[in-house]
Amino acid sequence: MNDDDVRHDAPTRRDTLKYGAAAAASIGLAGCSEVAEQAGGGTPTGTGTGSYTVNMAPMGDVGFDGVPETAAIYDSVWADHLVALGQQDRIVSLGFPDRYFTGYYEQLPGVAFDTSDLTSMFNEGLPKELFYELDADVHHIDPCRWLSFDSGWSRGEFDDIEEQVGPFFANRFSRAHADPPEGECRDAYQFYSVWELAEKISQVYQVQNRGEQLRSVREEMVSKIQDRLPPASERPTVALVIYNADDETFGTYEINGPGFAKAHYRPLEPVGAFAGSDETYANNYSAIDLEQMLEVDPDVIIHHWDIEPSDRFEALLALEDDPVGKKLTAIQNDRVYVGGTPMQGPIFNLFQLETAAQQIYPGEFGAFQGVGEMPEENMLFDRQRVADIINGDS
Repeated sequence: MNDDDVRHDAPTRRDTLKYGAAAAASIGLAGCSEVAEQAGGGTPTGTGTGSYTVNMAPMGDVGFDGVPETAAIYDSVWADHLVALGQQDRIVSLGFPDRYFTGYYEQLPGVAFDTSDLTSMFNEGLPKELFYELDADVHHIDPCRWLSFDSGWSRGEFDDIEEQVGPFFANRFSRAHADPPEGECRDAYQFYSVWELAEKISQVYQVQNRGEQLRSVREEMVSKIQDRLPPASERPTVALVIYNADDETFGTYEINGPGFAKAHYRPLEPVGAFAGSDETYANNYSAIDLEQMLEVDPDVIIHHWDIEPSDRFEALLALEDDPVGKKLTAIQNDRVYVGGTPMQGPIFNLFQLETAAQQIYPGEFGAFQGVGEMPEENMLFDRQRVADIINGDS
């Protein structure tokens, strides 16, 4: 660690813990609750009086002396993971609490996540002092993400927080399988699915049974959906985009691309309008104009990052009045949809998979009518069952 790194003189959590030299070299123990919460449908493998470790790249082995009482979060995906496991009351921060969408939880009986009292972690960046003020037992933040651009952070500063406050436990680059920064991050990195991440996080909070049950719900749902998919020759072409109204261009994405960002599309096996194209965001951040989009002319256009209509989405719909835009088949047939968020944990994934099935294959799964507007007969998973799992009643 550099001598000029900021240090705080208060005793650290690790100063109060005693563990072997080998463990000290690689594992930090997080300050946690006295007694581990009982997992729904089973007993946790660790308790507040016994330590345990959870392994996840790029952190490696992370040690806990009990279930973390408090968790600091920046990216919304980790909040959804904690809600899915019934751990939402442990969350003390979000990057943008006022922007967090809770509409899916409102459809699950007895499930709620109040963000009104959470601390916003964004203040023209990620403030270092805020970590000490929050004093969280665990940080669901991936340091490699903040070391991948000019964020003002150094590895030594993250090491300081880990030593003096609590460990980091997150894996941000699994979103789209982008390359982590070279060096220590890239060497240690591994990509995980939504459900592999859920398994890791369930181990942190010693509620493995809930993670396993939610994964079963999803597997059953996918099996039923895939049994009903139309033949490949009858599937529409689907364009996943972000529309920039200022210059009338589309940022384009491969809908079947890797990572948890598109985990709600891949099981549907859609025909991607940009499959095999070099002109996608993942390849070169490229954008295409209206004339180029008309050459592709997809049957369906899905607007990335929007759970509910945004200004950009409304501008996309307004292309029905544009001399070129109005020629697009998707515009003419009212097959332009909001596409949900790529920052999805287990609960968002269940709802967004259901939504995408209706948007892409309305003849089989019923027409999409908007978030929270789904007839019961078109629902593809049992809301009460999921709520019971989250609340530990299953």
